[in-house]
Amino acid sequence: MDTLSYKTKSANKSTAEKSWVIVDADSKVLGRLASEVAKVIRGKYKPNYTPHVDCGDNVIVLNADKVKLTGKKWTDKVYVSHTGYPGGQRKTTPNQLKQKSSTLLVERAVRGMLPKNILGRDLFRNLYVYEGTEHPHEAQQPKEIKL
Repeated sequence: MDTLSYKTKSANKSTAEKSWVIVDADSKVLGRLASEVAKVIRGKYKPNYTPHVDCGDNVIVLNADKVKLTGKKWTDKVYVSHTGYPGGQRKTTPNQLKQKSSTLLVERAVRGMLPKNILGRDLFRNLYVYEGTEHPHEAQQPKEIKL
């Protein structure tokens, strides 16, 4: 019996095969889109997935301004943050966040589905969100995927 054939291969930073992917968010539900994008960024669909390594793809999300929320979430959902000072709790709704920048909605949803550690912060840098259909990443020759 050949013992080397049973060895589990673990990916590392130099052996991870990263590619570029485009996702169109036009009329997609925010949470469902964010969970699929988080899986692609994490690399969970790859056969050489390793939990402690960035082996996912770089994801470009287009049409972030056309994302949908179901029910009354545009007005009833509340994002809570804190400044760190006494009485510094701030609350915003998705409507207010979209008026500020519509890319923040998608970025915040995907960030919440990534690990809350150093790896998660590194993985978040692989996400590029744009409001329209134009993006500056043509040189990377991204492939479009359907979610």
